[in-house]
Amino acid sequence: MPPMERHHVEEHPTGKRLSVLTLTALGVVFGDIGTSPLYAFKECFKAEYGLTPTPENVYGVLSLILWSLILVVSFKYIVFIMRADNRGEGGIVAMLALILKKDSEHRRGRVVLIGLGLFGAALLYGDGVITPAISVLSAIEGLTVHNEEMASWVVPITVMIIVGLFAVQRHGTTRVGAAFGPLMALWFVAIGGLGLVQVMRDASVLSAINPIWGYRFFQHHDLHAVTVLGAVVLAVTGAEALYADMGHFGKRPIRTAWFWLVFPALLLNYFGQGSLVLGNPAAAENPFYILAPSAMLLPMVALATGATIIASQALISGAFSLTQQCIQLGYSPRMSIVHTSAREFGQIFVPEVNMALGVGTVLVVLGFQSSSKLGAAYGIAVTGTMTVTTLLFFVIAARRWHWPVWRVTALTLLFLAIDLSFLGANAIKIEHGGWVPVALAIALFTLMTTWKRGKLILRERLQEITMPLDAFLKSLSSGKIPRVPGTAVFMASHSTGAPVVLLHHLKHNKVLHEQVILLSISTVEVPEVRDEERVTLERLEHGFVRATALYGFMESPDVTHLLALLRQRGLKARPMETSYYLGRELLIPRQKAWKEGGMTMSIWRKKLFAVMSRNAVSAAAFFQLPPNRVVELGTQIEF
Repeated sequence: MPPMERHHVEEHPTGKRLSVLTLTALGVVFGDIGTSPLYAFKECFKAEYGLTPTPENVYGVLSLILWSLILVVSFKYIVFIMRADNRGEGGIVAMLALILKKDSEHRRGRVVLIGLGLFGAALLYGDGVITPAISVLSAIEGLTVHNEEMASWVVPITVMIIVGLFAVQRHGTTRVGAAFGPLMALWFVAIGGLGLVQVMRDASVLSAINPIWGYRFFQHHDLHAVTVLGAVVLAVTGAEALYADMGHFGKRPIRTAWFWLVFPALLLNYFGQGSLVLGNPAAAENPFYILAPSAMLLPMVALATGATIIASQALISGAFSLTQQCIQLGYSPRMSIVHTSAREFGQIFVPEVNMALGVGTVLVVLGFQSSSKLGAAYGIAVTGTMTVTTLLFFVIAARRWHWPVWRVTALTLLFLAIDLSFLGANAIKIEHGGWVPVALAIALFTLMTTWKRGKLILRERLQEITMPLDAFLKSLSSGKIPRVPGTAVFMASHSTGAPVVLLHHLKHNKVLHEQVILLSISTVEVPEVRDEERVTLERLEHGFVRATALYGFMESPDVTHLLALLRQRGLKARPMETSYYLGRELLIPRQKAWKEGGMTMSIWRKKLFAVMSRNAVSAAAFFQLPPNRVVELGTQIEF
């Protein structure tokens, strides 16, 4: 079955179409930032910060939250970052691919940019572990407001919900996805309404709109205010999702949802919490739930749990998509990619990533036990990613858009001043949990760079033992090699030589099919490639055909579909008379570092690469080959 062709949403939807896209975006894009009122404001007043809820402090914190939302989300992401789209797609890997496509001549610069992009992507995996943990924990902690004796049940209930959440991932989100938008719309209306009622009781809290309160807060508390800033950043978590999910909905629906519902609802709730704490300082322990009337408490816990599950789902799905992009761009071993919907493009399930995220999230919940303790870990992942995005934006604006230097520099310095302030405020919490996403990011960064470097070295070794294709075809001129009916497809990592698996097949079987297709698959730095541009065909001598297929970094290769495209171009290859030949390399690391061709690789990284290679999903499964038509031939390679 040929893969469905992706159709991006229109750039300027209107009327009913805009309403549908906006509602749908609510359920995918804004879950993370929409659930931040559960924990962001109360974190600023937790006991270890020593911040008492006086009017000056409440006004100061509210002012910082308000202007963080304006400057980071509305100004930075909505106005500027979302302009940096790669054929409609957003996200840090899409941004990196966009830069590399236009920056092929700056080798040293490419290395730095790739390093930044990969580390930012690695931090997003940390976000995918911590978001479900802190979100669901903060929702379930509402039970303790209803009954303090429920405190011992918070962690077990959270773990059960998280286990259930990851267990259903294999079934896809098609069935429940339709309810995400309306449920999140109800969530924003509810939190905005609760905040509005409280603000109407004491409207003096609206004076915090004046940014002077934020300035006075820093003036009064000096360095102590920096610590509180590390909690304020929790109000803007999820801003990266606005950019990453841009390709699914388009810019206009996301901007419409933000300015007309999400942003007002968040502000009303935060200011409502501030107004509540001014009248009842003890409410600072959990102002979000105390804001609700007692009769609405349990329904709000249920609604909050649903909203946090949606927020978690968005991050989990994002991790799956990010993994697919890393595989296609050569920074990750092959993994099982299951398409969970026959109609919706982009709904995929990666079992290995799902298991890793699920186990990691449960361990984080058991290790930290509360949303307050998770605050520091969460902030590091978010602010680190935001900083990387700003640096990549600078390169795009300067080299791709050719903006004036003064304009690019001024914007970048403004964004960096905010990002680095947040990052520095969270960096001082490294020992209190901030080390978790950093350690995870370093580990994943090491794995990704090791795989990329190892594949380059492996390709170099294969080229050393590969016979030039012209020489190979010339050797067939004698006619001594028997030819049998049918078609043989040999997968080749490059299109310039005879594949090693072809040489091994001829050496052992001493026979060739009447038609031989040498198929190379390459990934280009765009999200998708149209079928008209998918494959190029070159007919060679002696029944040989050289085919090169292109895939975008958000696509999964399908060789049987490629053969169908080749048949449309006149190539005769019956499915039941076609055999696919694959090479499986057994890597043997030599006990010395690799230093050839301008590349180096230490012994421990070579061993790590060999382990990763052994555990990669088979090429037959990854390229979606018919299992009963595949022949694998092994090769030992020392490197």
